[in-house]
Amino acid sequence: MLDTSKPLINLFRGWPNPSFHAPVALHRASSTVLSNPSLSAPALGYGPDEGYSPLRSEIAKWLTDFYAPRDRVVKERICITGGASQNLACLLQVFSDAVYTRNIWMVAPTYYLACGIFDDAGFAGKLRGVPEDEEGVDIGFLDEQMGLSERRASEMGNVKPMLKSPKPYRKIYKHIIYATPTFSNPSTKIMSLRRREQLIRLARKHDALIVTDDVYDHLQWSSSPVQGPLPAPDKAVLPRIVDIDRFLDGGPQDEFGNAVSNGSFSKLIGAGCRVGWAEGTEKFAYGVSQVGSSRSGGAPSQLTSTFVCQLLANKFLQSHILNVLQPGYAKRYHALVSAIQHHLVPLGVTFAVPTGDVAGGYFLWLGLPAGLRAKDLALKAQAEENLVIAGGNLFKVDGDNKEDKDGFQGFIRICFAWEEVKRFDEGLARLAELIRRELGKRE
Repeated sequence: MLDTSKPLINLFRGWPNPSFHAPVALHRASSTVLSNPSLSAPALGYGPDEGYSPLRSEIAKWLTDFYAPRDRVVKERICITGGASQNLACLLQVFSDAVYTRNIWMVAPTYYLACGIFDDAGFAGKLRGVPEDEEGVDIGFLDEQMGLSERRASEMGNVKPMLKSPKPYRKIYKHIIYATPTFSNPSTKIMSLRRREQLIRLARKHDALIVTDDVYDHLQWSSSPVQGPLPAPDKAVLPRIVDIDRFLDGGPQDEFGNAVSNGSFSKLIGAGCRVGWAEGTEKFAYGVSQVGSSRSGGAPSQLTSTFVCQLLANKFLQSHILNVLQPGYAKRYHALVSAIQHHLVPLGVTFAVPTGDVAGGYFLWLGLPAGLRAKDLALKAQAEENLVIAGGNLFKVDGDNKEDKDGFQGFIRICFAWEEVKRFDEGLARLAELIRRELGKRE
């Protein structure tokens, strides 16, 4: 029976705390747009397929400043989307074929809600987990398994797209690779530069599209609470995979390339904003814009795009990230780490400490003492302690029983973005008490 005598503490929900929202700035931006006919007319229209042109330009400048690629990002590489999840579905509609595309390769543990998007696109039974190593993704495993997949496809005569008709803006890839290279959800790992380069070469070898959710990149801070701010908090920790694809070994092998960056303002402005962007080659970005729903209904989030454009053009968002989000999430991160070290580490709980100077994202991935199962622990935490945590079993790739025989039952994920900081210590104290009881039953 649920114990409601204790206040609910939610360390599962991966949402930004409302204190990080910017309603005043959004109000000003919306007022600017809606009070000016030259801005409100396009804002309230369908919008071009590629999205609001001024926002594409502002995103291109912003990304150039943050990632500092060899050549600047141009707006022709940008397509406005309705957020990372909506865009993932659109990418599959344009660039995959549920018969010809051999498999979806997901770095595991994975963002579990993406599995449903792949399932909706017809890939049930074709999702495969790829384990992580210390550098982020096990390239040897992936290369071997993609090779086996290719041989099976050849034996079955699967040599051309079966469900999608040829279009000048479309390329059907043989494989899709899905990853969050920076501050991965849930493991929080940062894929090394060497591994990112290896992944691009592997994608080119096997005709694969790498879809990277780059939604946490700006949420970075010092991994040590005593070291102070990062020397360059406004610069990315590593190049994106889509930027590496631009330049590695002479650049893309064709007009479409092998990587797309899936970006979103949900973690920076508010989840309800529903504005994001895709970046790839110019041909690829145009292809994203030609998905049937955009051709029919116009650019996703056209009205909100004009508000976001104002926030970038007047430098509010850049300042908000540096002066509100980064220090605010850093405080939360270090408070949760401190509570883990005090309450859980003495009980045998482990967690990955960043190997470099940079931490970030939303989550921490904790290893449980031997003998405890994440699913059971999560259920008991809610029933007995009114504490909500995510069992590691949730982050298994749907339908793939090879990636981890125990289904990540030895891990839990906790989030420091949503719950109030003042409740972290109590939440971890409750979890520690539950773990003590469960370990005591095994003595």
